[in-house]
Amino acid sequence: MMASSDVDIRGEASLFSDQNPSEMDALCPSPPGPSRPQRNYERIGERTGTSFCQTLIHLLKGNIGTGLLGLPLAVKNAGLVLGPISLLCMGVVAVHCMKVLVKCSHHLSAKINRPSLTYGEAVQYGMENVSWLRRHSQWGKHTVNLFLIITQLGFCCVYFVFLSDNIKQVVEAANATTFNCHMNYTNQTQVLVPSFDSRLYMLCFLPFFILLVFTPNLKYLAPLSLVANLVMTASLVLIYFYSLMNIPYPITLPKVGRAKDYPLFFGTAIFAFEGIGVVLPLENKMQKPQTFIPVLYLGMGIVTFLYISLGTIGYMCFGEHIGGSITLNLPNCWTYQAVKLLYCFGIFITFALQFYVPAEILIPPVVARVSARWERPVDLLLRSLLVVFTCALAILIPELDLVISLVGSVSSSFLALIFPPILQILVFHAEGLSPLSTIRNVVISLIGFVGFLTGTYIAIEQIIARNGQKETFSTYMVQ
Repeated sequence: MMASSDVDIRGEASLFSDQNPSEMDALCPSPPGPSRPQRNYERIGERTGTSFCQTLIHLLKGNIGTGLLGLPLAVKNAGLVLGPISLLCMGVVAVHCMKVLVKCSHHLSAKINRPSLTYGEAVQYGMENVSWLRRHSQWGKHTVNLFLIITQLGFCCVYFVFLSDNIKQVVEAANATTFNCHMNYTNQTQVLVPSFDSRLYMLCFLPFFILLVFTPNLKYLAPLSLVANLVMTASLVLIYFYSLMNIPYPITLPKVGRAKDYPLFFGTAIFAFEGIGVVLPLENKMQKPQTFIPVLYLGMGIVTFLYISLGTIGYMCFGEHIGGSITLNLPNCWTYQAVKLLYCFGIFITFALQFYVPAEILIPPVVARVSARWERPVDLLLRSLLVVFTCALAILIPELDLVISLVGSVSSSFLALIFPPILQILVFHAEGLSPLSTIRNVVISLIGFVGFLTGTYIAIEQIIARNGQKETFSTYMVQ
């Protein structure tokens, strides 16, 4: 989910800098001392860098977020049988693309004698392998950075919508919240005291998000981030428990969804498999990078299992009434209202980590152009404007499921499915890449591109349709 680099970009004067920051840079900076030479494939002295378990935890953290909570609706869009099968296939392809990215980075690092590369740099040097693309190789790096910015700001928009929908629901049901957690298969959290529009909640959250991103160093948020991870984990356990205990029998849900809804499944699913940006930073920071592939397989195996299980169980539990986030279907009792609030706290803290990536790509080049005394005010102003921008986008599209699908279709499809196979072709085309590998890469990229086109189109069409329905309903109510 995060960007990919280990190097400070403070002095870079280009809009799309050579180095991409990551959440790991903020909370787990690289240890002092020289990094490993690529040819040795091991850090000097074996005393620095992250361990197997630490890397596994970061990999899990980089892949598990709001996308997981939206997967029951994704399974509904694909069908009770087709949905889990599609998630499994997408997980296999995502892991393959992550492994391809690492392999290409290793090859290029050894070739140019660099200890490590970012995602954008890997694409840049991969393009330099092709004579007719060499002159335009910088655009490869800029394109990756652009999609990285779009993805991370998209995540921030999703967080605005997620918080507003869940807090609104808690507030509306506050007066009637009880200790009774019995199943209600219609709209689980009943609207008992209607409050103002969810977009007004977003405006209420805006100043708090702005203050959050003013944190001078994200290492100060590390303790809160740890607490957020713990409460989100506890919340997920309770959600699993409730969903498993309340699956109705017999199950009569459709095995295959409607064809026109499948692109929405694709967008939500690829949004959930959001961790390709953390792959290179994690591998670069490992004490023994040669063990990263086992970490990748183990971590993504756990992630894929969580995605398939929660998506399937959540859909079986709530059926046709499943919301854009499974938290919106939890019953109106103190236990599960607390689950929503705790998950919201975790998402609020995570906003700063997601925001760190585009901010550190876009802001330093601008700050570098002003005098020293204006650096801090300009930095804070630009951070405020970026948060306002994400809030404005969320207000324009206050539909959680469609925002997730749109962000996944537009940007995550490129970063996770389209770019890595193309990169492998660029890197190894002159070194005997087998026809089977070439065909496989072309097919994966084409699937990603078709998913991008259809997912984006259907998501935008649905956004327009829902806004039209709301306007019609408002006009009817006024009359």
